[in-house]
Amino acid sequence: MRVRELHAAEAGEVVDTVFDGLSPRSRYLRFHAPVPRLTATMRRRLVDLDGDRRAAVVAECHRTPVGIARLVATDERTAEIALAVVDPWQRKGVGTELMTALGRLATDLRYTRLHGDVLGENQPMLALVARVFPGARLTRDEDDVIRVTYPLTFELTHEELVADLRW
Repeated sequence: MRVRELHAAEAGEVVDTVFDGLSPRSRYLRFHAPVPRLTATMRRRLVDLDGDRRAAVVAECHRTPVGIARLVATDERTAEIALAVVDPWQRKGVGTELMTALGRLATDLRYTRLHGDVLGENQPMLALVARVFPGARLTRDEDDVIRVTYPLTFELTHEELVADLRW
């Protein structure tokens, strides 16, 4: 398996292959709703990559896409992230590799914070986040959606610095 940056020219085929490899349950967990097929609008959004404000990485095995992770800028320094791994490849390290690569790409693109929403019932994704982004802040809303926020840069407040120096 290899993970690499996904380019706009190939994004359509990759998105279609990964989506087709997701079970109805996996699609529900990824999109937070039943999604039996990609609408033209959804597909257009997923394949719209510019390598900066909208970027992605793809995991491949023998040149067949088995997963994709995307980031979409929500402001100049923050990006929303999302991940999908085809069912036969779930819980085999693909998600870890994709999220790690996406974190590196976000850093290269000079983002300082990542965030994403995970359904509370999606425990495997929450465990993945904990492994790849230790210290991520989790905030649960009233619909049992968990907002994951992770700083890519380490910043100490004045109070934290003084406390560390005193300790």
